[in-house]
Amino acid sequence: MSLPLLERAIHGDPITRFTSGDTFTMGGLVNLHIIPDAPPAPALIPHREPCPGEQYRFHFDMTKCIGCRCCEVACSEQNGTPADQKWRRVGEIEGGVYPFTQRFYLSMGCNHCTDAACLNGCPVEAYTKSPETGIVLHSADACIGCQYCTWNCPYGVPQYNPERGVVGKCDMCHNRLADGDAPACANACPQEAIQIEIVNIADWVADHSSANAPGLPSADHTVSTTRITLPGELGPELEKANHTRVHPEHPHWPLVFMLTLTQLSVGAFAGLALLRSARPLAAVAALLVAFISLGASTLHLGRPIYAYRALKMWRRSWLSREVLLFGLFAGSATAFAGATMLGLPRLAGIPTMLLGFAGITASAFIYLVPARPSWNNWHTLVDFHLTGLLLGSAFLRALGVEVPAGLIAGFATGQLLNQLLKLLRLMRSDEFELKASARLLSQDLERIFLARFALLVLGGIALTLAGYPIPAFLCALAGELTGRYLFFVSVVPRNMALPWASGRAA
Repeated sequence: MSLPLLERAIHGDPITRFTSGDTFTMGGLVNLHIIPDAPPAPALIPHREPCPGEQYRFHFDMTKCIGCRCCEVACSEQNGTPADQKWRRVGEIEGGVYPFTQRFYLSMGCNHCTDAACLNGCPVEAYTKSPETGIVLHSADACIGCQYCTWNCPYGVPQYNPERGVVGKCDMCHNRLADGDAPACANACPQEAIQIEIVNIADWVADHSSANAPGLPSADHTVSTTRITLPGELGPELEKANHTRVHPEHPHWPLVFMLTLTQLSVGAFAGLALLRSARPLAAVAALLVAFISLGASTLHLGRPIYAYRALKMWRRSWLSREVLLFGLFAGSATAFAGATMLGLPRLAGIPTMLLGFAGITASAFIYLVPARPSWNNWHTLVDFHLTGLLLGSAFLRALGVEVPAGLIAGFATGQLLNQLLKLLRLMRSDEFELKASARLLSQDLERIFLARFALLVLGGIALTLAGYPIPAFLCALAGELTGRYLFFVSVVPRNMALPWASGRAA
C-alpha cells in the first residue's frame, strides 16, 4: 500500500478501494497483498433483443439454487396470485445411498416451449407465442376457464383460478423485460440462479438435451426452451421428493355427468335408428338427455357466459370439434325426434348416429394427451364408445323398446374386459405415472373401483338377463357414472418435482 493510503488508514479516514498489487509493511512483521477485484457477475438479462429466429428463454443453474423460494414469493407479489397458486415453483429432488446422498432444488416457471401444448389445445386462442420474443402469453380476457391447457401441459404450468374463472401462468414478466428490467424471480434470487438468455430456435430444436433434468418430464413433449445447468455428479437414484405423495385429482363433476349422459343419448339415438323403432317417447327422452348433458358441460367452465367462444378453434382444438359435433348432433337429433312424433320419415336417423359417435370420438381425443398418461391410450376411446352403446341400449329397453338382452350384456362384458385390461396395463408399466394410477385404483380408490365393477355386472348383465330392464338401466348408469368419476380422479399427471410436503400428485 502506498504511504498516503497507509497514513489515511492510521488516522481513521475511510478507504473505499484497494487496487491489485497494493502492499504495505508494518514493522517488518506483516506483508499484506490485496486480492484483485472479482470479475463482474453475468447480466440477468441480455443486452439486446432477440433477432429473427431467436427467442428469450430461462436459464436455471441448479448448482446455485439453495431452495430459499425467494423466486416464488417475488413472482406471487409481482403477479398478485392467490397463496395456493404459484406461477413459479421450487421442487425438491433427492436420492442416493448413504454416505453418498444428494438433495437439489429445481425452480421452474413457464418454459415457453417451441411447441407449446397449452397453445395447441386452447379452443378460444387465449394463448399466443410472441413472434418477437418467443414468450408464450395468455389472455385472461379471451379465456373461458375450460382448463384444457392445464391437462395438456406436462409441466403443470397453467394454474386455474376458481375465483376469477380463468387460467393464469408465467409470462416471463415481459413488461419488465421490455423496460430493461429482469423478471421478478431472477431479480429476487440471491444466488443469481435464474437468468434470461437468447436462444437460436432452430439449433435448440435440433438439440434440446440441456432442457432435461431429474424431476422433470422429458423436454421432447413440447421442446421446452429452459436451459438447466446440472451439478457435475448426479446419482442414478435421484427422484422427486414427493413421488410417494400421490393423491386423487379433481373429479370435475360437470364433466362426469356431461360425458356419461351425452354418450347415453348418442347410444339411444343409434339404437332408434338401427332398430327402426317408432317410439316417440324414447326419442323425446333421448333428446332431453342430450340437452341436459350439453347444458351440464357449461358448468365446468369458469366463464360459462362465453361458452360460444369454444367453437373458434375447430380446425386445431379437439374441444372445439367436440362442441361443434355435439351441436350438430343436437340439431339432427331434434329433427329425428320431431319426425318420430309426427310419424314422418326419419331421414335424420343415420346422420344423427354418425354425428353422435363422431362427437364421442372428439370427446375421447380431448383426453388423449401425453401429459396424462393413464388417459393417453386406446382404452379411453373404447371406454367412451362402449358407455354409449351400453347405456343407450339399456335406456331404450327400460323405455319399452325391444333391444335384445344379450346385446346389452355383450356391451357390458366388453366394458368389463376393457377396464381390466387397462388396470393390468397400468400395473405392469414401468412408467411412474401409470404405476401411480394403478396404486390409486387398487388402494386409495379400491372400494369405489370394486363398486363400479359390481354395478356394471349387476346392471349390464345380471338384471338385464333376468328381465328387470329399469333396475338394470339404473345400475348400469350408476356404474358408468362411477367409472367416469374414477377416470378423472385416478389420473396422475406428468409434472415437475414439487416439495415433499406438497398435497399435489407428482
